[in-house]
Amino acid sequence: MIRTTPLHERTNALNETQLWSHWSGHLAANRYQMSDKLEYFAVRNAAGIFDSSPLYKYRITGKDAESFLAGVLARDIRACVPGQAQYTCWLDDRGFVIEDGVILHTARNEYLLTSAEANLAYFEDRIGRNDARIEEVSHDIGTLALQGPRSRDLLRKLVPQMGSIPYFGLARGEIGGAAVTVSRTGYTGDLGYEIWMESPDALHVWDALWDSVEGHGVLPFGLAALYMLRIEAGLLLLDADFDSSRYAWNDAHRSSPIELGWSWMFKDLNGDDRAFIGRKALQREIAEKTSRWTMRGLVVDWRDYDRVYGDAGLIPPKDHTPIVEDWMVYDDDYKRVGYATSFMYSPMLQRHIAIARVRPDFAAVGTKVNLEFTVDHHYEQVAAHVARLPLYNPQRKTV
Repeated sequence: MIRTTPLHERTNALNETQLWSHWSGHLAANRYQMSDKLEYFAVRNAAGIFDSSPLYKYRITGKDAESFLAGVLARDIRACVPGQAQYTCWLDDRGFVIEDGVILHTARNEYLLTSAEANLAYFEDRIGRNDARIEEVSHDIGTLALQGPRSRDLLRKLVPQMGSIPYFGLARGEIGGAAVTVSRTGYTGDLGYEIWMESPDALHVWDALWDSVEGHGVLPFGLAALYMLRIEAGLLLLDADFDSSRYAWNDAHRSSPIELGWSWMFKDLNGDDRAFIGRKALQREIAEKTSRWTMRGLVVDWRDYDRVYGDAGLIPPKDHTPIVEDWMVYDDDYKRVGYATSFMYSPMLQRHIAIARVRPDFAAVGTKVNLEFTVDHHYEQVAAHVARLPLYNPQRKTV
């Protein structure tokens, strides 16, 4: 059965295209306007509103909640004090990523964890003797994101204290008289916030927010625009840039957090006394330098790109629609050195860009590689250079 979110009554009325995708068993708008670029530019130039309610949500409580999470999450949850959020992941015994998510430390001994796939049974099975409880609250909480350069000024008109929330901070307040928790988080790589409310209050919160942003260039945006934004921001997508170890057929489809570019989560692993799942495998990988890949950005040489199409008598396409499939990456001797997982033409950067895995010896910023794709039904290669992720990283995101 396909469900609708607590905000569906409003998103459905605004969806001019009536194009929907399925996200975690829910209807999610693919795009509201006839052009998804219109929604994309609303986020990059003003602000956009996105219904992220389909996320799975788990509330973890109890006096041992922190110690339980410290053992099942790879990133050290003890560094996340009440009033903060944290991007994290969880691993299998071999150090491969099962999934990633954001966890909010909402109060002492209380957390809210999000994920793209169902994980309740996985976490329940690992509580053991800890005095901790986990309950799924996915349908009890509605979530909407306000993202873009104007989001802070617009939101603090309704909730004044939101103007001082630090990056990955959170605070409680009211919107239109309804209690909300606001976190400075999002999936666009821009300044932005996510608003969490009880499902019965969702439509009221949407209406109060929507009325307050009228005349400021704010639009609702759907999955099509979101996927454009996240590629520029270097934010990985499950089942696109990596697979869950739980469902992978073999190790070629599994990834360690180091291979995914998340080594920053483990800067002080030697000083970390937790016995979390996957720790020993992670330590071996770091010590022995056995990572197979490094996650990087690619920026295509536009002159070489134009040349390939020009030689074929074609106009070089500059299509912003993301392509999520494996495109091989080679060195100048035609030896494979990696593969791209997400590719698009960035309207902001005016370049073809990609998220890619490259061999560690090709991971230095500026390294020249060749990206392979098809023109006139045969393979062509175009020059590109390795770049650090994120490819689009405005200062306003964190300040």
